Amino acid sequence: MIKLDNQFSNILEKYNKIESSLNNMDNINSDDLIKLNKEYAELKPIVDKIEEYQKEKKEISNLSELIKDVDQEISKIAEIELVEKKNLIKDLENQLLKLLIPKDINDAKNSILEIRAGTGGDEASLFAADLLSMYQRYADINSWKFEILSISETGLKGVKEVICNISGTNVFSKLKFESGVHRVQRVPTTESSGRVHTSAATVAVLPEAEEIDIEIAEKDLRIDVFRSSGPGGQSVNTTDSAVRITHTPSGIVVSQQDEKSQHKNKAKAMKILRSRLLDHEIQQKNKERSEQRKSQVGSGDRSERIRTYNFPQGRVSDHRINLTLYNLSEILEGKIDDLINPLVAEEESKKLANIKND
Repeated sequence: MIKLDNQFSNILEKYNKIESSLNNMDNINSDDLIKLNKEYAELKPIVDKIEEYQKEKKEISNLSELIKDVDQEISKIAEIELVEKKNLIKDLENQLLKLLIPKDINDAKNSILEIRAGTGGDEASLFAADLLSMYQRYADINSWKFEILSISETGLKGVKEVICNISGTNVFSKLKFESGVHRVQRVPTTESSGRVHTSAATVAVLPEAEEIDIEIAEKDLRIDVFRSSGPGGQSVNTTDSAVRITHTPSGIVVSQQDEKSQHKNKAKAMKILRSRLLDHEIQQKNKERSEQRKSQVGSGDRSERIRTYNFPQGRVSDHRINLTLYNLSEILEGKIDDLINPLVAEEESKKLANIKND
């Protein structure tokens, strides 16, 4: 913990400056006040723990001196207390390290969830539908709001592609580990010989971006309107209400046609576009950071196979942390914390190791 003493000093200095500013609010505007209060609230538990740690360290120093006392009874009592204090210090060190883990600024955000059927034909689209149902149930368990923004279905109750908006408390902090290729191994309902087939679906989880997160210049957008069409080319309505937005600098294209109103389709498309642009920015930063030090869970590359759902064995395996569970039916019912919590713990362990090595 000696290496962290400088970090403690910097935190305490920053905290005291913020506290001083808040006590003298004459020259603070409302935006700065909100920012300072947020920083103060974030630092308070860390500062309290640092002060507790420093107090116990001082007591250990005092007890170490008492052990040298010529009075054997005083010395013996000091030795017993010293053992207790040293155990307490170890516990405080672990608590401090966890508090010092760098926070992902997007963890508290809502999320855009995108699921696309991959290799495997009809079976892949049926699996994509299963994943959609799994995430809907997980949202219900967490009391999150789940809204389907757009969906392209198949005639067999499968899903080619679906884009959803999930809002609630700390949505992205949980769902961010779901991005990647999900593979399924099972006997398709259309398979008469009982052979196990392998197919896949791709999941992308993006932090929902607000206008303050991503600035989009009007000149960078090409907006096309066209007539909405339903499955099989059936006309949904007779007006040009569907919207396609192309962000020319990045080449990202978003289409929306689920609403009858062009205005609503454009609003939904802009929400998805902002989130994709923010995700692109995050992926670039992660790539640069991972080149300097390997601190991420996996590479973040969505071409990476992250999980396999094996129906004959009732097994789910997460390949990033070599985790295998045999509760497939429960996981498909939305109980995916059994998979997510170990991933959160693994990420924290890696970040803790980086703090200790700094």
